[in-house]
Amino acid sequence: MADGMTDKVLDRLLRGAIERAAAPNGVRFTERQLYFELCRGLVPVHRLPRRPAFTVSALVPYRVFRTALDRHGDVPGLLDPALPLPRGVGRYTREPDLFDYGLPRLLVCESTQVAAMLRANGVPMESACPVVSAADLPLDPGIAAMLGRAGGATVYVLHDASDEGLAFPARLPSLTDIPDEVRVAGIGLSPSQAAPLHLPHARGRAVEVESVNPAVLLRTVHRLVRGIHRTTTPLVDVRSARRTGFLTWPTA
Repeated sequence: MADGMTDKVLDRLLRGAIERAAAPNGVRFTERQLYFELCRGLVPVHRLPRRPAFTVSALVPYRVFRTALDRHGDVPGLLDPALPLPRGVGRYTREPDLFDYGLPRLLVCESTQVAAMLRANGVPMESACPVVSAADLPLDPGIAAMLGRAGGATVYVLHDASDEGLAFPARLPSLTDIPDEVRVAGIGLSPSQAAPLHLPHARGRAVEVESVNPAVLLRTVHRLVRGIHRTTTPLVDVRSARRTGFLTWPTA
């Protein structure tokens, strides 16, 4: 569909996407988040009622988006698209007593880019919750010990609505040492969350976390990891659960 668009139309869509991705107060965002915002501008089905629930194909080819982005030049707030290298959280700290404390919560993102975006927007400080990605696993033994020391700690897992993503929370204990008493809670994204929001998908039927508006993603993650406005459905320990991902994304 977008192949027949003029540069003028694409440039206008891109400008609108940049404004929405950075709203309301200079949010930092990834290249794929910007791409999905452009797709929403072309087909704004997210404004439709939640029922019937469905996702939509991203109708702008990524190469077309990239051409428009190159033509636009520098974009304030856009994070470097190169995947950050694993940081080895906790392995290079200069604080000798860091591991003497308890760590009540940790967020593990399937996507390295999503983890970088959350860190760039201050989630670790705002939510008092370190953010790592699958690329940072296995965790430093000191981090695992901090989780055990906290008493009732939870490792939250943020993943795509894909076969691999949905399986990621249950696989986490095999990817890194986590004390038995620590909960591992998958918080989405799941197909049942993506469909009512009519999120766009670009690879088969899988829906990426990056298809969620950046500000909505930040608010949702903060609410979940801090237990704010929690629903009556409890988070589920994946060691005994058959399904994960009970998060309800806000509509804002």
